Amino acid sequence: MRSSVATLTGVALASTWLLIGPSPASAAGPCGSGYSRIGVYAIPKSGPKIGSLEVYYSSGTGKNCALAYGVGPNYYGKTTYKHVAIRRAGGSGGWVSNSGNFTYYAGPVYISARGTCIDLASYMGGTERYVWKVHCG
Repeated sequence: MRSSVATLTGVALASTWLLIGPSPASAAGPCGSGYSRIGVYAIPKSGPKIGSLEVYYSSGTGKNCALAYGVGPNYYGKTTYKHVAIRRAGGSGGWVSNSGNFTYYAGPVYISARGTCIDLASYMGGTERYVWKVHCG
């Protein structure tokens, strides 16, 4: 009886671990491991939302990462033109961008920007979204 209880307890614990999986701290996001989301901006800035411009930061590398996701049935899961770009604020170094006909998102794009602000840009569905001089530091 005692070994049956121990076996059942072990199976229950193993099953729980398999359902839960690894901890979120060890899970890699869309930019890779070590990145944390620091900003989300609606595309367009006002009106019906068709996309989401997201920015992530890695304190280990000092890099920012950006992606532009389609939102809703006309842009998420449907191949449409999507564009995302990132740069150090003020234009130092120029834009790093990714664009094309994508099903879910454009990006990721990366820029080293430790100790400075960044600019973000996106285009989809005939609308642009710019975010200027954010996430400084």
